[in-house]
Amino acid sequence: MLKIRKSLLSIFLLTLSLALLLAGCSSNGDAGSKTSSSNNTQADEKEKAPKEGGELTYALATAPDTLDPHVSGMAVATRVIKSIFESLVYKDENNEIQPWLATEWNVSNDKKTYTLKLRKDVKFQDGEPFNAEAVKYNFERIADPATKALTASVYTEPVKSVKVVDDYTVKIELKHPSASFLAILAHSNLSIVSPKAAKKYGSQFGLHPVGTGPFKFEELSANNKIVLSKFKDYHGQYPLAQHEGAAYLDKLTFKIVSEEATRIGSVQSGQIKAAETVPPQDIVSIKKGKQLKLWEAEAAGLSYTLFVNNTTAPWNDVKARQALKQSIDVDRIVKTLYLGTYKRAWSVITPATLGYDNTLENQKDYDVEQANKAFDELGWKKDSDGFRKKDGKTLTLRILDDAVNREKRQDISLMVKEQLKEVGVDVKIQTSTEVQALLADKTAYDLRGNSRVALDPEDLTLFYHSKQIYGKGGINIGWYKNKEVDHLLEQASVEFDVEKRKELYKKVQKILIEDVASIPVYVFPYTVATTPDVQGLQFDSIGYPSFYDVNLTK
Repeated sequence: MLKIRKSLLSIFLLTLSLALLLAGCSSNGDAGSKTSSSNNTQADEKEKAPKEGGELTYALATAPDTLDPHVSGMAVATRVIKSIFESLVYKDENNEIQPWLATEWNVSNDKKTYTLKLRKDVKFQDGEPFNAEAVKYNFERIADPATKALTASVYTEPVKSVKVVDDYTVKIELKHPSASFLAILAHSNLSIVSPKAAKKYGSQFGLHPVGTGPFKFEELSANNKIVLSKFKDYHGQYPLAQHEGAAYLDKLTFKIVSEEATRIGSVQSGQIKAAETVPPQDIVSIKKGKQLKLWEAEAAGLSYTLFVNNTTAPWNDVKARQALKQSIDVDRIVKTLYLGTYKRAWSVITPATLGYDNTLENQKDYDVEQANKAFDELGWKKDSDGFRKKDGKTLTLRILDDAVNREKRQDISLMVKEQLKEVGVDVKIQTSTEVQALLADKTAYDLRGNSRVALDPEDLTLFYHSKQIYGKGGINIGWYKNKEVDHLLEQASVEFDVEKRKELYKKVQKILIEDVASIPVYVFPYTVATTPDVQGLQFDSIGYPSFYDVNLTK
């Protein structure tokens, strides 16, 4: 049996050292997200002694779908959820699993049985005790189709049974070994919810969330704000924290402010204390100015990528997809829209992700002359109107966009449209508030952009394995099918040798790039602008903000 144990002292020393040192991300993806804070009002100097009390108002770019961690599918929701809920374990900045609500665990020799010891000093925000029965209930709730925990149920697919050994010991048996199972336990979709509250509110639990985290839910006003307050009985021991006990803030209020200028302007005027997803032009001005602090974290997971529908003609032909990629000047798009504040993506996963292949970087992929030649060879000839025709049909690419221009993604579509016009492709941009329904119809679009914050490269399976059908737990929005990729992803999921696992994911990345399953565009840097009196903001290993240490100096 492999036994893993961490003393409170070793955890404290580890978290203190990580909090004091800025972690950089390595080119091979061995480190987690890179975080930093900078301003020209001496943000990088030693912080003042923390003060308790006060309210932090934090502007979100979009409204969360739900505050039920088992059901949510949005990163913006997770930014709220992680203050209310906690997981059994967490992943540190070295990609190592550390204890959280679980204090230690044993793994059987066949890697199919995990026995977890749980903390004994934890209560849910409704006063109910956290114990093994609560953990068992959470797995059962995720597995229950009525919960509609699509992503969470995919993550827990390997779980065969969950048994209570005693009040603070739980045994999880798997159907088959899973190299990412401990990392999966760290995922926010597997956060532990209060059984009492979940049973009471049923499908409405997302409107009445109850967890064990440092902040408890108070109020939700749809598309306006979410109010949390300090959970005074919090057990402490928050990951990477610099203090124990309850949070410093009395109140944490998330305001929904979709308009970029309004969001940042509200921080500049002092109406709110912090705002996420700072526009590139404001990142540049904040760094030059002296009014605000800028906090940054490089997210781990899947880069923002244009997924090409592999089923719609002519894009079901790899030669057409390659010509499409050669027609798009990704460098110019990223430099024009993001002013040097975003990095260009070269792979389908980010540099902060385990197994990232840096050999894919700086390869020539924009070649209009070759693209024109390829389209000609495929029989698509330019007509008098400048667009290519074949058998009476115009060469068309339908791009599916959200109604909100988050991270300038609509602007990417506009630039792609202009660039493809040069090679004779007629781009139709479809902007919809019903994107999820359209994605379930593989005939409804040809190109769709997406990204994902992820703890482990196994999330590639959700997007690229042929069995991961959209709307049925998977997110294969390119409807991609490749037996070799399927096999490599399946191998990686049961490979416990980290170095061998990295190599498998590197092979996957190379095939996806060569096959143009998708076109990587940018690596998302999660940015936050705050007023000068905000201190203690941190980010976890994949780039989500942590508010536990946040305090106000005024």
